[in-house]
Amino acid sequence: MPSQNGPIETSDITRPPRALIDSLQHIGSATATSELKRLGIRSAFIQGPVSMTPGVSMVGPALTLQFMPKREDLYPEAEYVEPEQQLHRHVLYHTQPGDVVVVDARGDMSSGVFGEMMMTYFRGRGGLGVVIDGCIRDSAEIKHLGLGLWLRGVTPNFHTQTAIFPFAVNVPIACGGVTVLPGDIIVADDDGAVVVPTGLAAELAKKASEHVEWEEFSRLRLSEGGDLRKYYPLTDAARAEYEEWKAASRSPRM
Repeated sequence: MPSQNGPIETSDITRPPRALIDSLQHIGSATATSELKRLGIRSAFIQGPVSMTPGVSMVGPALTLQFMPKREDLYPEAEYVEPEQQLHRHVLYHTQPGDVVVVDARGDMSSGVFGEMMMTYFRGRGGLGVVIDGCIRDSAEIKHLGLGLWLRGVTPNFHTQTAIFPFAVNVPIACGGVTVLPGDIIVADDDGAVVVPTGLAAELAKKASEHVEWEEFSRLRLSEGGDLRKYYPLTDAARAEYEEWKAASRSPRM
């Protein structure tokens, strides 16, 4: 939480191996959440924030930022008073290339968690994007930075102008009704953002790769007028045909 005595110190996250993150790059949020359901996670979907950057997808480890309801004795009122006491800055200090910032802003629609300058710094450090159960400001300028943005909305207000203030960095948070632990892997695209527990990521990558592959086959057959009852989901009656297609697809071409 913000300290009024001395410098603030916050912890970094433990990042999953790069190969593990790369293994989830092409599965998409829909496949991720459905396969996580089969692995025992009922819903990993962060409800509320939606894609503000159509066509952009990202996969990366979560830096977390928690907001709390405003208590004026714990936080200065003005925007630029004691900048280094402002914890929304400190979460960005931990940024490494490929990181994602996930923010529990309590669904507040009147506080701009980050603005253009903060996000310019984040992008310059190699950040991929943000998932915020709340808003940003300077939205037009931020959209030109090339970041992925999953938000509830936008506002002209600064981060502590109204009802909330940043309270903790890289702690477990609740974002959009889902628990997010520091270092969890975020898979986000046009359908939304999904939290992948690091302990399930390897199994998810395996299951999801199989899912993506048979869906590719089924999509091809359906586009040719194939029977929906046979090809989606893939039935035993189509399994031999699928295995033959898969083998042919993997065969080296002369």
